[in-house]
Amino acid sequence: MVTPMVNTIPSIAEPVYPGDREIEHKISNIVRWNAAIMVSDSNRRGGGVGGHIGTFASICDVFEVGMNHFFRGKNYGHGMGDSMWYQGHAAPGMYSRALVEGRLPIEKIMNFRRESKGEGISSYPHPRLMPDFWENPTVSMGLGPLGAVYQARFFRYLHLRGLRDTSKSRVWAFVGDGEMDEPESITSISVAGRERLNNMIMIVNCNYQRLDGPVRGNSKVVQEFEGTFRGAGFDVIKLIWGGKFNELIEADHDGGLIEALEKTPDGDCQRLHARACGATIRKDIFEKHGLLDRVAHWDDQELLEAFQVPGGHDHKKIYAALAQAERNSEEGGRPTVILVKTLKGYTLQTFLGRNTVHQKKTMSDSDMKGFRDTLNIPLTDEQLKIPDAGNLVLLPEDSAELKYMREHRLALGGYLPSRIPAKISALIDIPDHSTYNQFDAGSKGREISTTMTFAALLRSMMKTPEFGQRVTLMVTDESRTFGLDAFFPIFKIHAPFGQNYTPVDADQFMKYAEAPDGQILQEGISEGGAIMTWIASATSYASQQTPTLPFLIYYSMFGFQRVGDFIWQAA
Repeated sequence: MVTPMVNTIPSIAEPVYPGDREIEHKISNIVRWNAAIMVSDSNRRGGGVGGHIGTFASICDVFEVGMNHFFRGKNYGHGMGDSMWYQGHAAPGMYSRALVEGRLPIEKIMNFRRESKGEGISSYPHPRLMPDFWENPTVSMGLGPLGAVYQARFFRYLHLRGLRDTSKSRVWAFVGDGEMDEPESITSISVAGRERLNNMIMIVNCNYQRLDGPVRGNSKVVQEFEGTFRGAGFDVIKLIWGGKFNELIEADHDGGLIEALEKTPDGDCQRLHARACGATIRKDIFEKHGLLDRVAHWDDQELLEAFQVPGGHDHKKIYAALAQAERNSEEGGRPTVILVKTLKGYTLQTFLGRNTVHQKKTMSDSDMKGFRDTLNIPLTDEQLKIPDAGNLVLLPEDSAELKYMREHRLALGGYLPSRIPAKISALIDIPDHSTYNQFDAGSKGREISTTMTFAALLRSMMKTPEFGQRVTLMVTDESRTFGLDAFFPIFKIHAPFGQNYTPVDADQFMKYAEAPDGQILQEGISEGGAIMTWIASATSYASQQTPTLPFLIYYSMFGFQRVGDFIWQAA
């Protein structure tokens, strides 16, 4: 289930890059700079607001290639574009790009994490305080990947039931490699594989580091994840080596170098990246395994430069991986994951690869000067000393870079992230009182449970023309307990590939009936999955401008402790 530790897409199979790489490199540098300055200067001004610098520095290049060439905005193809689920700790990067695009005013950026009076921007992605910007909440960790998968599933549900054409909407989920330890993350990939959600693309940011230290210091996290995702039914694209170092990989005639790299634990790779010494890389990887001849044509500096640019920071290779994922979504029958090797704190050498990088909120004067020089940012030493708006880089309206950004987003259907709720009153008519009046006079002497009353009212609502089609019922394998099994033959259980077996009760009136356009979502024994479907349905008025009305019934004594965090997310 695991392939050698090489890029899935060989250099010879990479498509021609369609953009201006020089302009895109400049844009990436500015966006990466502003994201870091936003956090650092907010803390330098006082208040201990926190934030994160290292995460977005690692995923910036993947994000930028996607924004320029792949991620569909809300006006794409007469649909609602892609659903984006961003790593929570990378939120400053989304704000940074929106600032450069002219979508967020600099006053809000200056109030990073000071949003209580409506004049700032929130710590993490959540639409509660920024309802026109963020669409999908992704914190705490693990909630993002699970929510993304159930969003993809619900998009297909809307499509198969004829409520909305979602064929042009993909779901992209950025996930941290440390975040993959969350049980919700592992559950999400199992669901996506089982459901064959070809509209689901995950990007796992493998920078080898979580909050305290290495994700898998003693092994190879990319190889581990490949086996996990393949076993779950994903197409796996590995993006490990940048172009220069990949020359050594593709010249590895006997597999000796690949074997040496597979034997080098992630903890050692992290140390080599942090130390940034070509001589040490030569000694610990090549000399140790009798491979000095493989790098005899490079001096230590050349070796270091090649080693320090993994695949997740090579725009050409990123484009090839995203293009393949897009093709899989259009032509394949399975979800796709891109396992992308990055460096946490990339381009900021005093942060890069350190176990403390996640907790670094502030850059020193020397940090900022080095960072500025690496990214070629046009600011003076004197400007850097003062933590004010002057440290944020904006582009002139007539600059080639700003025109490029806007033209590419226009071609892809508009800016992201973005949330555009529908005006529900203009789309649906609420049923009249007769739909709900059957118990207005009580039970008339009959003994009737609250669950029976609920089922009768729900059935009446679901039978209402037009409006009833928008009711989504999800059950956690307890339909018979709550008297809902009578719904099976009427509304049918949603099964995207149909019912390919004869149920044991096929000759009975209340048979277990499944169909692609079935209205009931049978979640199995998964309260977490059910509440995520509830959220997907409850927010469909914004994600697809198709309002639906979700109902979830479950035993609180068995399920509440598992969904409290999700309910907060829904709120």
